[in-house]
Amino acid sequence: MKKIIFGITSLGVGGAERVLVDIVNNLSKNYEITIFCIYSGGAFEKEINKSVKIVSMYDKRYEEMSKFKRKIIPPYVLTCGKHIYKKYIKGKADTEVAFLEGPITRIFKNKSEAKKIVWVHNDIKEAFGRNLKAKLKNKIDEKIYSKYDKIIFVSKDNQKSFNELYKNKYFSKQEVIYNYIDKHRILKKADKNIELIPESQILTVARLVPQKAIDRLAKVHKKLIDAGFIHSINVIGDGPERENIEKLIKELNIGETFHLLGQIENPYPYIKKAKVFALLSNFEGYGMVIEEAKILDKPVVITATAAQEAVTGYGKKMILANTEEAIFEGLKQILSGNIVFEQNSTEYNNENILEEIKEIIE
Repeated sequence: MKKIIFGITSLGVGGAERVLVDIVNNLSKNYEITIFCIYSGGAFEKEINKSVKIVSMYDKRYEEMSKFKRKIIPPYVLTCGKHIYKKYIKGKADTEVAFLEGPITRIFKNKSEAKKIVWVHNDIKEAFGRNLKAKLKNKIDEKIYSKYDKIIFVSKDNQKSFNELYKNKYFSKQEVIYNYIDKHRILKKADKNIELIPESQILTVARLVPQKAIDRLAKVHKKLIDAGFIHSINVIGDGPERENIEKLIKELNIGETFHLLGQIENPYPYIKKAKVFALLSNFEGYGMVIEEAKILDKPVVITATAAQEAVTGYGKKMILANTEEAIFEGLKQILSGNIVFEQNSTEYNNENILEEIKEIIE
């Protein structure tokens, strides 16, 4: 049986992490699979099939590490990647897959006889920011991507951004494979009877990081309330920006209508009950959570990011310009009842994506 090793920072709650879980659980029927993580203890670890082996550098979640360790681990990974690779990865598999840009991509690039594949889940020009440190990371990564046999993008938009940054340097190695998600798992979990699910006129599921622009959504919400459009917005997810967003909610005095629900293990009943699902990010890789909302047949409102590719052919959608004013106007139209979403006429099916992945890793 062919051996595959996937690398990811952790199996904590996140879009790429969710996709990886669904991929390996399906591939584990035909392959011997290992997942390498920098940090252990992620919430999704318990969802991995027992036949899949999980190996971690550290036996704690990132959030449980001391501030000192959080600071020293990134430079350690950057400078000692060869040692880490030799200890945990080299010789363990026929195919090595770095499933996330950043530290994992830098570790897995080291030389071996294995087939080497790297996944790009984000807009590479935006993922690390635009400061000097980000430019340095991108410069380092330019050489690192040359070490891989295949570069996989989860959207055409991300591929375009990558090629603009690196001047089409690795175009012959590239392929776009959209995110795979297990439809049956979502439908089953969405039917769980969870009491006291709060009413959501608008629901978003996102990590609380600058990329997801939850602060902008809070400001739009306040403007809508002041304009007489009384509604509720619920946000499922956690992250480093939580404290800042909580302060903003207090400053805007919207605590009764704008709720941070935190990380929820099973968000699907909440999505199913919401009137509208929104993902109004500054930038996106593809927006895997949009696929989940589509499976649950919800109206989807997004900003004009790479997430647009996720709603191609989906009737119940609204794409807004990526500005605060456009988001305000779009949500106002929805809350006014002026928008009638089309009915989706096609059944959700993405089984072909698994076949594309199998072809790549063989």
